[in-house]
Amino acid sequence: MAYDVSALRAQFPSLASGNAHFDGPGGSQTPQSVADAVSATLSSPIANRGNVTAAERAADAVVLGARQAIGDLLAADPRGVVFGRSMTALTYDLARTLSASWGPGDEVVVSRLDHDANVRPWVQAAQAAGATVCWAHFDPGTGELTADAVAAALSDRTRLVAVTGASNLIGTRPPVAEIARRAHAAGALVFVDGVHLTAHATVHVGELGADFFACSPYKFLGPHCGVLTSDPALLESLHPAKLMPSSDAVPERFELGTLPYELLAGTTAAVDFIAGLAPPGAERRSRVLAAMAAVEEHEDRLRERLERGLADLPSITCWSRASRRTPTLLLTFDGQDASDAYVFLAERGVNAPAGSFYAIEASRWLGLGDTGGLRLGLAPYSNDEDVDRALQALADFVR
Repeated sequence: MAYDVSALRAQFPSLASGNAHFDGPGGSQTPQSVADAVSATLSSPIANRGNVTAAERAADAVVLGARQAIGDLLAADPRGVVFGRSMTALTYDLARTLSASWGPGDEVVVSRLDHDANVRPWVQAAQAAGATVCWAHFDPGTGELTADAVAAALSDRTRLVAVTGASNLIGTRPPVAEIARRAHAAGALVFVDGVHLTAHATVHVGELGADFFACSPYKFLGPHCGVLTSDPALLESLHPAKLMPSSDAVPERFELGTLPYELLAGTTAAVDFIAGLAPPGAERRSRVLAAMAAVEEHEDRLRERLERGLADLPSITCWSRASRRTPTLLLTFDGQDASDAYVFLAERGVNAPAGSFYAIEASRWLGLGDTGGLRLGLAPYSNDEDVDRALQALADFVR
């Protein structure tokens, strides 16, 4: 399919500011259709879910529609789609639920590559249960986290393996399906942080082997909320703490309190926007696949253009080196602070933040401490002009 980035950009009101946005890994810009869906839901008759009044039925339709949209985006069963305030909150809730059955001698595997939202909830839950935390290490020279590295941390006492689908710091995409296969062979469950991956690649949770897969719509053009998906049968076997009169049905038993209907409507609109990048006619999952393949090709082309330009600039180290990665580059500068580059670029209309971006273990493992580096993240609306502006600003900075 043809990819018309100019037509796509015209649907993002925020891009009229003229800034070049490389801050997508922290939260993408939002198309008008998503904002309209949020606004329309807030301004229409709405109530707690039910089937008596029109307002109740509208709320129910919004929730079921959002579950189906996420199901189409991730090739997941809509009956196993859980919504929450954020991926972090959902992971903490699940960690508390799963760890209720853990005890001394049990083990949990986490990786040095991950965002802390897929590290600390499991570490803290294991510590509270008296279980052991085992670490899988990535190669700081290549940025690769291999299946062998994760397998080295497995044993017959491993209860869960937590691994990222893609690093939000350096873009590495580990071989999740092979990691899951080995984890399952050891009898462990697999939790995949798909927050960064979902924004840049097609996802099929079954093919990944994820028992649990979490993502955040605001990273793929939607509003600020979190999503957790799993097999409904697995969710049926889990019993989180909840209010006594609240529903014990799956997935509702995992959703604490009234859902933000306007954000769920925005989530559906975001998936529809992605699907709308593909030619009409096919069902939504097929259009999502075609659209995300085109997005990935577009972003990879821009990443290569950016990398070629960076190679010509002195005193810059790029830490994004894995053979399979998202268009996310982490840079440091000889004799200059990344935080100064952040300010320098911002003054020139190039938004590229600096930090470790909550991937604190990864930043430390790379030898960058808690300060990390400057992160350049491409998005579906990025274009050649954005890349050229960033390269020119970086050239001015290192000079």
